[in-house]
Amino acid sequence: MGAEPQPGPRQLVVVSGPSRGGKSRWAEHLASQQPLPVLYVATGGTADGSDGAWTQRVESHRLRRPPGWGTLEVGPQLEQALEARLQPQHPGRDQLLLIDSLGSWLAWHLEEGDSPWRQRCDRLVALLTAPGPPLLLVVEETGWGVVPPTAIGGLFRDRLGALQQRLMPLASEAWLVVGGRALDLLQLGVPVPEA
Repeated sequence: MGAEPQPGPRQLVVVSGPSRGGKSRWAEHLASQQPLPVLYVATGGTADGSDGAWTQRVESHRLRRPPGWGTLEVGPQLEQALEARLQPQHPGRDQLLLIDSLGSWLAWHLEEGDSPWRQRCDRLVALLTAPGPPLLLVVEETGWGVVPPTAIGGLFRDRLGALQQRLMPLASEAWLVVGGRALDLLQLGVPVPEA
């Protein structure tokens, strides 16, 4: 009996854009074109009814998903969920993961100092690029408007922008979704040189 086949490099697709621009819908469209079963990984937390707008938003996302898709609500535990799925014996190892979204995950960890945050990012990047089935990652675009008036708002913008720039060179596809239009960044864009 031959050796068990090893999974190849992971396909990482990044879908970014501003709020209400259609990035989640585009990521869902891309996922529906793949032959693998889809697991929707939600990082925003559950809708407990205490915030009516959030509950409505979560419900609209749920209603859009095809009935055959699974859902995993991970909140701040994204790295742990990815690590579990990399285990050879995990039953969902061959599912396409649609992670929505990186900004919601980051918001759970804003209180961390710089060193623990860098370590968390290193771990996340390693898990997102480990061999395995494709990943679709939804990322919010920030900093297109006024400078945030609070320190925590500035920290969110800076950390998300830095992490997104770190992930983009690792992506096999990168899409910017604005005003309901999806733009292929790898076809249209040129990488910004390092400083």
